[in-house]
Amino acid sequence: MTSKNSTFRRAVLGTAVALGTGLAAGGAGAETFRLMTGPQGGSWYPLGGAIQNIIQKAIPGSSVQVQPGAGIINAIGVENGKAELGFGNSVSTVDAVHGRDPFKAKAENLCQIASLYFQYFQVVAPKNMGIDSVDDLKGKAIAVQPRGNTAEQMSRDLLETYGLSYDDMSKVNFVSYTDAVSLMQDGHIQGFTLITTIPASSIMDLATSRDISVLNVPDERLEKLRSKNEGYDKRTIAAGTYPKQEDDVQTFGTWTHLFGSCKMPEQTAYSITKALAENLDDLSGVVSALKGLDVKEMATDVGVPFHPGAEKYYREQNVL
Repeated sequence: MTSKNSTFRRAVLGTAVALGTGLAAGGAGAETFRLMTGPQGGSWYPLGGAIQNIIQKAIPGSSVQVQPGAGIINAIGVENGKAELGFGNSVSTVDAVHGRDPFKAKAENLCQIASLYFQYFQVVAPKNMGIDSVDDLKGKAIAVQPRGNTAEQMSRDLLETYGLSYDDMSKVNFVSYTDAVSLMQDGHIQGFTLITTIPASSIMDLATSRDISVLNVPDERLEKLRSKNEGYDKRTIAAGTYPKQEDDVQTFGTWTHLFGSCKMPEQTAYSITKALAENLDDLSGVVSALKGLDVKEMATDVGVPFHPGAEKYYREQNVL
């Protein structure tokens, strides 16, 4: 009798394992995804809601939980299994992959799903104050974002290419974009940095009260940045983007991208990538910077290894 019971248990267990394997391999429909986005009030959070709808329609029965977050926090969350998907700034995700500060070890569970839109790093200074280069900020008061923010890290990286650090400034304020604008309007700072789409609303607000300049970042500095982190990319802010901006301004920036756990089944990542590519209009309706995004740009190599499922889709579309 005991033997028969044992045989029965093994048979039931075998069936359950086989069924579970089948669901994992072919039916992502029962899956729940935690998607880490950005703070409420920013663009990442509503963008997460749009992706939530796309995934749930593409994978029947699936559930996507949109959670607030930030680029560095999201990378840590997905790496540690607290989420399956997350938005990031490619430059800080590359730091995670290589285990560079502020990350304590190499991330081995972060895989690229899709590049979404480009964010421009901008250095703003009051016009006609003799600040024509990042070099000229030495000894001045500046504003950067709170410590741990991707833009704050980028600010330090840029200063380093000029042989500068925060110690070379008369004061460094770690504040929001809104506070930085107020500080410059009141004459308390002579420079502030930000990473966002263009035209940046905070710079536009500032330009209504005083003339400003957006500083150029020349090729030799860009090369040093790229040698430090391959997630940086060169861009131009066209003349006329901001009031009284007569010339093109060369700068750099980083991609907002969607990454996922490398442990995610290949077919699941494939389905998510395909669904995003087929519903780009839904995304651009939420974040205007996504207008014009195509599959080729989605497949931009930002220095983070592709998830095999995403790579499979891009190769089928002949963009990799």
